[in-house]
Amino acid sequence: MSDWIDQVKWNSDGLVPVVTQEFESKQVLTLAWMNRQALKLTAETGHAVYWSRSRQQIWHKGEQSGHQQRIKSIRIDCDHDAVLLEVEQLGGIACHTGREHCFFLRLEDEQWQPTEPVLKDPGEIYA
Repeated sequence: MSDWIDQVKWNSDGLVPVVTQEFESKQVLTLAWMNRQALKLTAETGHAVYWSRSRQQIWHKGEQSGHQQRIKSIRIDCDHDAVLLEVEQLGGIACHTGREHCFFLRLEDEQWQPTEPVLKDPGEIYA
């Protein structure tokens, strides 16, 4: 049998989409990406590690902000082409905008409207 990481269907860029969900509330926190190294580090460390497409580097969630994501479970979908992380969100903020989650914009009257409050000023988080 092949190694568990080899069973993931990586896209042409060597990435897989990752939905991250808060373990207790089931709130979807974010959609991010992982490469093989990020997924392996996540499994080894017990904390979420992603691949930053904008910076083209490994991104340890919370390394600057302190808002780490402690892994409760790692799941893969039936097609093996998407990962679900169930996490404990430390500090209650998952989004770099200072919000609880990244899906705070809702389409209303053909405009994206913010629907969630900023819990902490991003300038304070990333100072």
